[in-house]
Amino acid sequence: MSTPLQVTARLRVPVTDTDHVRGPLDAPVTLVQYGDFQCPYCGAAYPNLAEVLRQRRDTVRLVYRHFPITNLHPYAERAAEVAEAAARRDRFWEMHDWLYEHQDQLDPVHLSLGVAQVGLPPDEIDAEVDRHAHADRVRHDFTGGIRSGVNGTPTLFVGDHRHDGPLDLPTLLTTVDAATT
Repeated sequence: MSTPLQVTARLRVPVTDTDHVRGPLDAPVTLVQYGDFQCPYCGAAYPNLAEVLRQRRDTVRLVYRHFPITNLHPYAERAAEVAEAAARRDRFWEMHDWLYEHQDQLDPVHLSLGVAQVGLPPDEIDAEVDRHAHADRVRHDFTGGIRSGVNGTPTLFVGDHRHDGPLDLPTLLTTVDAATT
């Protein structure tokens, strides 16, 4: 009788200096999140990931990559492109936080108001998003996620191994601590 083969998804696209990184660049533990700004599960994971970064500020860095699931979340791709437009102005994380903290306001009108609240020019951002100036970046993240076995959001990798456990704070802290040993 053969033993069943256990396949663990691995991160196929290494972290580079073009990724969005929060935390020390030389942190011993890297978390790579494939997320969708309209996904309620990503929204639930958001404060836990923020708390992990706060509690393990010297040992963890978070990399965020886009994985908008447009057939379920009609505003996710536009939100991702808005975040990329903000990134062009060195404001990715501020926009990222606003998007997760206002998930019920991702329609175009509210999104423009959010852009203004973050201190960015809504007309410029809207024009960039309308012409899909950042669609290639979002698509690049998405296809990298597919290559790495991502099939839903949020998907989290610890180092280059997919984390298949829950995303509650105690589990995340335990997982990060185990990865530092």
